[in-house]
This record gives sequence, C-alpha cells and structure tokens, in this order.
Amino acid sequence: MKETGETTIGPNDVLRFLLELFAFVSLGFWGFAAWPLPWPGVLVGILAPAVAIVLWGLFRSPKAVFRLDPFGKAVVEIAVFGAAALAWWDLDQPVVAAVFALVATVSGVISGRKELS
Repeated sequence: MKETGETTIGPNDVLRFLLELFAFVSLGFWGFAAWPLPWPGVLVGILAPAVAIVLWGLFRSPKAVFRLDPFGKAVVEIAVFGAAALAWWDLDQPVVAAVFALVATVSGVISGRKELS
C-alpha cells in the first residue's frame, strides 16, 4: 500500500523528464545553429533554453512556484515542447520534429489523464 506523501515514479514520468531535457537542449542547439555567430547566436542559444527552463520551473514542474490547473499546465507544456519541435523544423529536421512532437503528445495525454483521475 502507498503511504501518504509517497510518490511512485513510472515509466512515463521518466520519459517526460527525458523529453524536458531534450526540449531544453534542442532550444539551445537551435539558438547556436540557426542564428549567426557570435551575435545573436550566442544570445539566442543561451536565452531560449533559459526561458523554457524558467517557464517550466515556475508553472509545470512538480514543485512549481505557481500552481496551475491541468489546462494551464498543458498550455505551458505545449509552448515549451512545441517550441522545441518548431526548432527542429527550422533546422530542416522534420522527422526529428515530428517524432518528438508525437512522443511528447502521447506522453502528455497519458500524464494528463493520470492527473485528472
């Protein structure tokens, strides 16, 4: 039996964590690869993942500063994961963009349904 306050980490939780990391790395890579170096490439390469990390930490992480309802959490998640997918699309990697978007969507739906039940 599960005690009060005890959390169980399942396979989808691990996948979601890896998706988050991939999204942050993707935004940084996009910033450095898609924009001219040194400026604005360095700036975008640092700020794009930084903004995504701050948004995630404030609104979507398990210990978020601001608690949102499931709809608000979904909006933040779609913004971050969607930006990462669009970054791959902009880098002329539509297969990576599509696979990432598909896996993130399925994982998000599974997580959202679990959260609502």
